[in-house]
Amino acid sequence: MEVYLDNSATTQPAQGVSGKMLQTLREDYGNPSSLHRMGVKAEQYIKEATAIIASTLKVEPKEIIYTSGGTEANNLALIGTAMANKRRAKHILTTRIEHPSVHQPMVQLEEQGFKVSFLPVDSAGRLIKQRLYELIDENTLMVSMMYVNNEIGSVQDINEISLELKKIKKDIIFHVDAVQAFGKYRIYPKREGIDLLSFSGHKIHGPKGIGALYVNDKIKINPTVFGGGHQRGIRSGTENVPGIAGLGQAVKELYIDFDRKIDTMYELKQRFLQEVSKLEGVTINGLPPECTEAFEMEQLRKTAPHIMSVNFQGVRSEVFLHALEDKGIFVSSGSACSAHHTTPSAALTAIGLPKDLMESTLRFSMSELTTKEEIDYTLEQVKEILPMLRRYRRK
Repeated sequence: MEVYLDNSATTQPAQGVSGKMLQTLREDYGNPSSLHRMGVKAEQYIKEATAIIASTLKVEPKEIIYTSGGTEANNLALIGTAMANKRRAKHILTTRIEHPSVHQPMVQLEEQGFKVSFLPVDSAGRLIKQRLYELIDENTLMVSMMYVNNEIGSVQDINEISLELKKIKKDIIFHVDAVQAFGKYRIYPKREGIDLLSFSGHKIHGPKGIGALYVNDKIKINPTVFGGGHQRGIRSGTENVPGIAGLGQAVKELYIDFDRKIDTMYELKQRFLQEVSKLEGVTINGLPPECTEAFEMEQLRKTAPHIMSVNFQGVRSEVFLHALEDKGIFVSSGSACSAHHTTPSAALTAIGLPKDLMESTLRFSMSELTTKEEIDYTLEQVKEILPMLRRYRRK
């Protein structure tokens, strides 16, 4: 059996997505800026995808800007907005568990003279909200945070935080990295006070190399890519028609039978955690402190439905990862974006995980395609392999 449990890194494109993209690659391959029939046809794919995405988010089509993925969407949101509003304010707040595509632009902005405050989280990876509210002052321009953490699956109280932010400072700009949340939650930016929202195609059964940024029409934002003035001058470059068409199709399929898909993932998560936690020397990251060994559904639903971060004390994650791979099970030793770097995990460091456990952490991440049989097979193999690896290490 082959079991793919690395869906937070990337997902299998839906069949409808592949079909839509193939049609734009083989038949309707015109440049959407061309005035002839082929160009108009290509442009229609973009309009169709944009209408789907805008309708899903309940925003205006003109507020959707296509990018090359979540990384570019985050860079555009942060650098583009900061530079466009630098005369107004130069203080930005974020958390210590952000994805590198948020953290690194923050570092760049610091070099440009902006003041960036990196906020702490609790042991479950949830923002210590009072600290955020206390640091907002007249010079605060923007707050940026991820909806769902890509490493441990912690979820921030976006609605509550947004409401409080706007009470404290009405014109504060709120950016949310929703790369791991889009498709797992119903997100309505205007209702939730989100001014900028980033998401990516390949995390939601769409293609790689395509993402999008929702930009509230009232927000000033400068381009970070310059050229022919495409997409209202915010992001130049010939639009990736196959990618955009595929993204639109993926979003269209995301919310079909949505509640059942999410309920199933939570049920599988509960089953997996209940069983794996019975093993000696195993602990779980990203859970609320009040979550007991029974992993009550009410508590699990405070975390993302698809991400499970597990520490296997005494076994290096890379060793365990490849042992599972030999059995046809594909997981991650952490965030795939940082897997080739030796720097410690930002999320695991921020929650205070000891170094030895950081080196023994695996991330299991599901999708709507994950089955009970796959979870049971994975549990069976984990139970069999773990004691063998520990015995080998002791020798």
